[in-house]
Amino acid sequence: MIQEKKPMPSGELSQLKDGNMITHKTDELFVNKKVVLFAVPGAFTPTCSAAHLPGYVVSADELKTKGVDAIICLSVNDAFVMNAWGEAQNAENIMMLADGDGSYTKALGLSMETAGFGGLRSQRYAMVIENGIVINLHVEKPKEFEVSKAEAILKTL
Repeated sequence: MIQEKKPMPSGELSQLKDGNMITHKTDELFVNKKVVLFAVPGAFTPTCSAAHLPGYVVSADELKTKGVDAIICLSVNDAFVMNAWGEAQNAENIMMLADGDGSYTKALGLSMETAGFGGLRSQRYAMVIENGIVINLHVEKPKEFEVSKAEAILKTL
């Protein structure tokens, strides 16, 4: 699993923006920036939709005042689903990025197999990245939602 004080792995993530598919290289996403990246097991799922993403939507301005350049929501879903979920949640200040095949989530060492729920998914976590280096990492225990909340990340900044 990725560790604090270690560089983020290289990879590619997808985003649907204004009807166009964009492929982001992670090296470019994180260079010379302070980024809050949080990941969810699935778009439109109960905790993710009722609390996790909405917390970051509400806290986006406060995160930006604390020097955060970008807030990224990541899920092992496709870019179309992530875009629709972002629109449904009014997440215009959050980059809704897709790890369609889970390869980036695997590279982070934060994947989990959920069998009938959806197969390969991401664990729930949040991290603060500065210039490509993980500064803070907060991985939730299974079926918990405490350390990766926007409120918890705000306290670390």
